[in-house]
Amino acid sequence: MTRIVAALGGNALLRRHERADGAVQEAHLETAADVVAALAHHDLVLTHGNGPQVGLLALRAEGSGRTQGLDVLGAEAEGMIGYLLEREIRSRLPSRPIVTLLTQVEVDPDDPAFAQPTKPIGPLYDEAAAEELARTHGWQVARDGSGWRRVVPSPLPRRILELDAIDLLLGAGHLVVCGGGGGIPVAVEDDGDLVGVDAVVDKDRSAALLAAGVRADILLLLTDVAAVYLDWPECRTPLRQTSPAEIRRIGLAVGSMGPKAEAAAEFVERAGGVAVIGALEEAAAMLVGEAGTRIER
Repeated sequence: MTRIVAALGGNALLRRHERADGAVQEAHLETAADVVAALAHHDLVLTHGNGPQVGLLALRAEGSGRTQGLDVLGAEAEGMIGYLLEREIRSRLPSRPIVTLLTQVEVDPDDPAFAQPTKPIGPLYDEAAAEELARTHGWQVARDGSGWRRVVPSPLPRRILELDAIDLLLGAGHLVVCGGGGGIPVAVEDDGDLVGVDAVVDKDRSAALLAAGVRADILLLLTDVAAVYLDWPECRTPLRQTSPAEIRRIGLAVGSMGPKAEAAAEFVERAGGVAVIGALEEAAAMLVGEAGTRIER
């Protein structure tokens, strides 16, 4: 039986130009659940992004006068999306044991990412609105496609604290939903205590670490585009098959496809498996080499 880690992008659940509306997100969740159900005859671990959702939770907290760290907001988003995914999948697979696990991921508090935020979160704004929000809230903002979004630090994941539990559940036949939003970022202090970190770990880099840790055969990085495109956005030529070294040479954008390419390359090099980047709706075709961008040795 093939062991798969499938990573759903946050934009696959709530896309850049869509209203932050529960009905919109749930429609995408239904699509995601259909896709997952089609893969569920394999050993399957499901993880997901939370960039749009954690940004909206941050806006809500600021609007109510609360100060809340991104680690806590990430845990809220992980629980919320995990619950919705589990509910939809369970309705399609009533006899399959499914569990959602809040997942802590250790990061280095001295990671250089803290000095250069790159992870887009929250909704898309025009430039003037983004600059006003940056002044009001002390945010950093950056261009993301046709608009602007808030960007936050995205340190590299070093260790998944619940990896043994995930492996145990997977071995017992459970479909495991975990590592949402890249996991809840924590750091280990000198005395061994865990502390939350104000950041959002990149979901794809965590998915690569998770896939290696559970000895997955295939890592599926599922997003809202059908493949990695060469010379985006001027030329939309899909890249169908490549190697870790070749995909790194392309120079993909840091705030969007770049982390997916790096995560795919890392997994292939570290674990010797196959990684595929492509559209959520084409996951089954990606699994058999008929869609997406396939990265292998």
